[in-house]
Amino acid sequence: MTSIDQAGTHPLGSRRVRRLGYGAMQLAGPGVFGPPKDREAAVAVLRAAVAGGVDHIDTSDFYGPHETNRIIREALAPYPAGLTLVTKVGARRDDRGAWLPAASREALTQAVHDNLRHLGLEVLDVVNFRSMLDVHGPAEGSIAAPLAVLADLQRQGLIRHIGLSNVTPAQVAEGRSICEIACVQNQYNLAHRGDDALIGDLARDGIPYVPFFPLGGFSPLQSSALSEVAGRLGATPMQVALAWLLRRSPNILLIPGTASVVHLRENLAAAEVALPDEMAAVLDRIAAENAAA
Repeated sequence: MTSIDQAGTHPLGSRRVRRLGYGAMQLAGPGVFGPPKDREAAVAVLRAAVAGGVDHIDTSDFYGPHETNRIIREALAPYPAGLTLVTKVGARRDDRGAWLPAASREALTQAVHDNLRHLGLEVLDVVNFRSMLDVHGPAEGSIAAPLAVLADLQRQGLIRHIGLSNVTPAQVAEGRSICEIACVQNQYNLAHRGDDALIGDLARDGIPYVPFFPLGGFSPLQSSALSEVAGRLGATPMQVALAWLLRRSPNILLIPGTASVVHLRENLAAAEVALPDEMAAVLDRIAAENAAA
């Protein structure tokens, strides 16, 4: 498999990780709900990711729920030295798969213990609090109370580092006043660039920014500019989109997800795609196209 060393590394909490990681969300069933269609294939993807050099895997116990973490444990435990598992709390699923807030002290404490049990760990490397003030995107409002709960669980030795997800810049500032923030995970990609300023602010302080839906999520990126650059470079559009993110800022850590070993290999090969300045400028048109649409 193609090496991902060219993408470099960046601190994540107390470790350094390669900038191209893996997001495990798609290992659950359709709509991130229920068991996978092919459990053996899910296990194979995880093992191929680690064999290919991935040392940063993003997950959550509300994927399934519980399914993804159980598959990770089955595939990878006992875990390789240096592998960083990052999980999320703050949400839950109802019996139909709907996403609901779960930010009370009881819910967060239960979620941390569920993650520990299903992953087979005694301590979680990084726990991101996912704000659910608005399920569709970041919304203003204090996150002090749930972060105080996670900080308490950190003092108990159940969590090494705390991160944030689906948050506004004001919430990032509030969070940093409560505890050390190891990373920020928001939606960001070629066509969704609302966090441009936040990425720069975090980079100055050495805090990783981890885009979710780096390839567009449930609506994959589509653009004439992206296809044009991919054709000129002999790469796939998704490889180019990932290469643009790696080039965008050195504090960006990528966690593209897939349930296919073939697609995993294509994603990791994005580290080898060199993106010249003039082609990066062409790609910058995508955000303008998206804004005008």
